[in-house]
Amino acid sequence: METAPFGQEDGRTSEGPDRHGETRPVAHDSAAETTSISLPPAAVGPSEPSLSESDHEAISALPEGSALLIAHSGANQGARFLLDQDVTTAGRHPDAEIFLDDVTVSRRHLNFHRVDGGFEIEDLGSLNGTYVNHDRVDRYQLKPGDEVQIGKFRLTYYAGSK
Repeated sequence: METAPFGQEDGRTSEGPDRHGETRPVAHDSAAETTSISLPPAAVGPSEPSLSESDHEAISALPEGSALLIAHSGANQGARFLLDQDVTTAGRHPDAEIFLDDVTVSRRHLNFHRVDGGFEIEDLGSLNGTYVNHDRVDRYQLKPGDEVQIGKFRLTYYAGSK
């Protein structure tokens, strides 16, 4: 059996950019084609969510020692959650102060603890973990603008400053 040169296994070739942006022949395998896309590191980081005028007003009205979480994705998109207790529980359990109804969220997923200067999160051994700015964390002191991911929900943290 004779083998065909690269790019001509099934008689079809086309041109496409290589990783340097130069056009090169691209081989096509008629049996199966897959596509893989890798994003540059800058495109993977948290992005600044757009806030409505009422979101800005709610954030500016926060008293010192409290904070606000605003959901930017998931079924609760646009929802606001006030952190004004020493401990606030988030999870899928109906008794959680922050109720996130999705199977990607554990029943008792995490706690928000009030500490000097804001709030700290503590993952409670959740199955899918808790992420801050795309990094998995067990315990983390939040900073304004941090993105907290609980299951498929993404919430942005805003601290009171009055």
